[in-house]
Amino acid sequence: MNRRKSRAGRSLENHMEYILKKSDIPHVIRPKLDGEPDIVIPSAEAYNDPNYPANKLVVVGVKTTCKDRWRQVVHEAKRVTEKHILTIQQGISSKQLTQMHDSHVTLIVPTRLHKQYPKGSPMTILDVKGFVKEVKQRLA
Repeated sequence: MNRRKSRAGRSLENHMEYILKKSDIPHVIRPKLDGEPDIVIPSAEAYNDPNYPANKLVVVGVKTTCKDRWRQVVHEAKRVTEKHILTIQQGISSKQLTQMHDSHVTLIVPTRLHKQYPKGSPMTILDVKGFVKEVKQRLA
C-alpha cells in the first residue's frame, strides 16, 4: 500500500515537472535544501544566493492528499514564506483551508476538482494554468 502511494506521489511530481518543462519554467525537483521541498523554482542556486530576490522564488509541495501533510511544506525552504501545494485531493474542509491560508499556503488543484472545494474560504485555489501564469509573472 505504501509503495503504491509513493508511486502515485512520484507520478504527480513527474506530471508537474512535464508541465514546468513545457512552460519553459526553470525548476529543480527534490533539491537538497532545508526541509527538502519537492520543487524549487527557478533553482537551488538561486535559493541559496542571498542576493537573489526571495519574491522570485517559488516552492511547491506535491501531495496527492493534503490531510496533515500540508504542514510539512510550511517548514520546507524557510527562505520562502509563501508556499504552494499541488494536490489532487477531492475537497478539503473549510477549517483546513483557513489553516492553510493562515500559514501562507496556496493550493494548486486541477480545474475539474475546484467545484468540490467549499465556497467562501479565504484560501486562494489556483488551477495549473493560473499557477504557470503566476510563476511566469514572478520570474519576469
